[in-house]
Amino acid sequence: MPSLRLGYTAPDFEAETTAGPIKFHEFIGDSWVVLFSHPGDFTPVCTTELGEVARRSGDFAKRNVKVIGISANGLQSHRDWVKDINDYGAKVGPTDVQFPIIADEDRKISTLYDMLDEQDATNRDAKGLPFTIRTVFVIDPKKIIRLTISYPASTGRNFDEIIRVIDSLQLGDKHRITTPVNWKKGDDVIVHPSVSNDEAKKLFPEFTIHKPYLRTTPLQV
Repeated sequence: MPSLRLGYTAPDFEAETTAGPIKFHEFIGDSWVVLFSHPGDFTPVCTTELGEVARRSGDFAKRNVKVIGISANGLQSHRDWVKDINDYGAKVGPTDVQFPIIADEDRKISTLYDMLDEQDATNRDAKGLPFTIRTVFVIDPKKIIRLTISYPASTGRNFDEIIRVIDSLQLGDKHRITTPVNWKKGDDVIVHPSVSNDEAKKLFPEFTIHKPYLRTTPLQV
């Protein structure tokens, strides 16, 4: 099966989660979604990641983003693990994991989304089955894959970056802009190449021409 690419429709699936059974496309609904995988329950890096996502639930909610995790273990293991996540996360700040975590013991969904580790021989369960790596999918309300990032099992994700990209994607969908290197919300943006200078004068009265192909503008959001 070829890897999923940006612009592909996210494959639908049915799954059991810590919040009950879901049909993925129905779960997405009219929201954006972050689907992120974990090598296994009760693993140290994952514990820190899920706690961070729980603490930032408000940041995701105000962007109309649902988060859903997936790990190659069963539901009871997930539920027991959540207690540990909340306990450890409390050392950083109030932590309450409410978002669903998918049970994927048979790796069916992990295979569908090409999340399995084929290189790290140590990243396997007792049966020799590969665990998932730290894959992130950002999916829009049209069920289109807009971002993919894969981290090795040994490295925790940067959720500041994931939220930054969501901000960029959402602004780009709403306005005819792109975002420059190291952009953060509130910084100047780039006028999209498809916008003529005459259009730019109407859409972005404060825009600046740096090069014929590079025009920036402040953007009030």
